[in-house]
Amino acid sequence: MPVTDSIFLFAESREHPMHVGSLELFTPPPDAGPHFVADLYEKLLSVDQVDDTFRKRPGHPVSSRGYLWWSLDDEVDLEYHVRHSALPPSGRIRDLFVLISRLHGTLLDRHRPLWEMYVIEGIEGGRFAVYTKLHHSLMDGVAALQLLRRTLGTDPDSYETGAPWHVPRSGDRAQSSDGNRSSAGPWRGAVRAVRALAGEAIEAVPTTARLAQTALGHHHVALPYEAPATILNVPIGGARRFAAGSWSLERIARARRAAGVTVNDFVLAMCSGALRAYLLEQNALPEDPLVAMVPISLRAKERLDAGGNSVGVTLCNLGTDQADPLRRLAVVSASMGQGKDLFAGMTPLQALLWSAANIAPLGLAPVPGFVRLTPPPFNIIISNVPGPRETLYWNGARLDGIYPTSVVLDGQALNITLTNTADTLDFGLVGCRRSVPSLQRLLGHLEQSLADLETALGVA
Repeated sequence: MPVTDSIFLFAESREHPMHVGSLELFTPPPDAGPHFVADLYEKLLSVDQVDDTFRKRPGHPVSSRGYLWWSLDDEVDLEYHVRHSALPPSGRIRDLFVLISRLHGTLLDRHRPLWEMYVIEGIEGGRFAVYTKLHHSLMDGVAALQLLRRTLGTDPDSYETGAPWHVPRSGDRAQSSDGNRSSAGPWRGAVRAVRALAGEAIEAVPTTARLAQTALGHHHVALPYEAPATILNVPIGGARRFAAGSWSLERIARARRAAGVTVNDFVLAMCSGALRAYLLEQNALPEDPLVAMVPISLRAKERLDAGGNSVGVTLCNLGTDQADPLRRLAVVSASMGQGKDLFAGMTPLQALLWSAANIAPLGLAPVPGFVRLTPPPFNIIISNVPGPRETLYWNGARLDGIYPTSVVLDGQALNITLTNTADTLDFGLVGCRRSVPSLQRLLGHLEQSLADLETALGVA
């Protein structure tokens, strides 16, 4: 098991479930009958071939040694992992969010493969939803969205039911033969690893000098421990709240073009305005600007749909001390620009090490008193994961939204993750139920923040 995967198992506790997932919202085809969702559930259970990723569990769940390698279950109980649910008769979206909040706060069973899937019917407008959660040790958000894309299709008239636990990989890549090496193989691998690390150390000298120069001089990019203390940076419990919303991609694209910035910079500024308004509402806005940890995918294009984890991070000054929305946008854009410049000169390993340095303080969060007595390394995690660019269908049902459900941590009580469909930008907000009051109000603040940017840019 790679160390980047096992760390998510070591870090997990009842208060800190380490699974990620998403809520997908679907509209059934026009000719769907009353038993459409029930029939879909039965079709899913009939897909009894299960790929290796969905057969994985820690080697010995009660032993720490089990976090060093995977075991593969020969048989997977699909009726346990795939569940059919329904909302109360009202079928409100709010009821759906309450259900997802509860499901997202429960741990996965380490004696079984580390995933669950819920097919949920009875949503207003005749819609249904699918909530899937996978342990972060199995895959990161980029890999999970690629898996979703390969499960769905672009043909609205196709009634084939793809199941995420059995879909072909792009290019039908051959499986690695690492597990069948001769006894000399590990030694050869160790020698190669040492040589590679030595080469990385030599190449890292100019990169390290550049990082030091940035840290010591005037910089726009945020660095660890420059973040102020906030009500979001406190110890958390195990219960969760979830809220989600969608915004038109065309609307956001029009505004970001007027501003001359990237979509990601614009979305971060949108989040910045929402967080400023939310904290003002709670009488808890600090004088210094909030700092966001922003994950960056380090995957090569040919490995977008591979499992595991390949993520770097940069820190972004959100400019929440600025009342003017355009000034906040300028601060965000400058901070992200310098962060990207730092990554541009790094090899993948160097980028991983720099990212590890940014998030290393999180490793001390379980130490009693650490979160309360030390300043936060950053205030919030905001992640933008690219989604599908075309309209997708599943068994004839149209995909209307993808709402990510991510991880919150001790000292990091709120997470904002977003992705896109063909027409919308979809936000999933996850917060500690105890520490983040009125989480759903952030959705209204996101809308107001976007409207303020549009007005300031003259595109309202």
